[in-house]
Amino acid sequence: MVASHGHLHGASGHGHGHGAGANERNYGMAFAIGTALNLGFVIVEAAFGILSNSVALLADAGHNLSDVLGLVVAWGASVLARRRPTERFTYGYLGSTILAALANAVFLLVATGAIAWEAIERFGAPEPVAAPTVIVVATIGIAINGTTAWLFASGRAGDINIRGAFLHMLADAAVSAGVVVAGVGLLLTGWLWLDPVVSLVISAVIVWGTWGLLREALRMSMKAVPPGIDPSAVRGFLEGQAGVARLHDLHIWPMSTTETALTCHLVMPGAYPPDEFVVRVTRELRERFGIGHVTIQIETSEAIACALEPDSVV
Repeated sequence: MVASHGHLHGASGHGHGHGAGANERNYGMAFAIGTALNLGFVIVEAAFGILSNSVALLADAGHNLSDVLGLVVAWGASVLARRRPTERFTYGYLGSTILAALANAVFLLVATGAIAWEAIERFGAPEPVAAPTVIVVATIGIAINGTTAWLFASGRAGDINIRGAFLHMLADAAVSAGVVVAGVGLLLTGWLWLDPVVSLVISAVIVWGTWGLLREALRMSMKAVPPGIDPSAVRGFLEGQAGVARLHDLHIWPMSTTETALTCHLVMPGAYPPDEFVVRVTRELRERFGIGHVTIQIETSEAIACALEPDSVV
């Protein structure tokens, strides 16, 4: 159950809805375990990549290193998001989770560029690869990355910061599986070009999996309406309330990767509505649309023009 409350001050109504649902769970232990497992594996994989002369193994190690950095950034953001607001940061540090998701996407794309470049260079100078070593190390990677992805699986649906961590680990498990396939192919055929080909396939998989995360993180950083909310439906709900003549200055934006805010002006001629009106509307916005931080300004006179009424005014 999520508690809500509403206040009316002067000509405005203000309501909040806050809850501790599944998406707000503390993933500190998951981040700690995932970071430790992946950092240890990066060291082992890089060492064996050099010893076995496998660019695919080194590519996977580089990608895993970027994911370790991504996990640390996402972990830090999840900690910051729980800090109390301050006089300067009146919303607290909730927005850090959006920045972390954006940073994660950028980390992955930069690492992918390095992987692809190294693989292309290897086409011009193919070298022998110790396939058995590659297979063993990559198999260990499947287990580690799969376990880490499982740690974040429950929170991936409603938090792109957690989803970023989950997708990275799941992609790593798939990438390690591809490295195993390359190793088996080398053992059976001796084709040296399989190693850089798999590296390029790895790069394509990473870009494909990261693009959606990057796009959504960019939209959230620009304060776009979260994808799960239909702004037309929200507008229709507010305009349909009894006593509401007009609605203007409606804004819906993400405060973090899990919390959404809304502000609007409702023109309600005549008697000023009771507190229960704001409390009910606040509760229904949370229950219907997942909007938990609501501020409503009530305007009781149609004769007085609001400076923020034109849609072109932000």
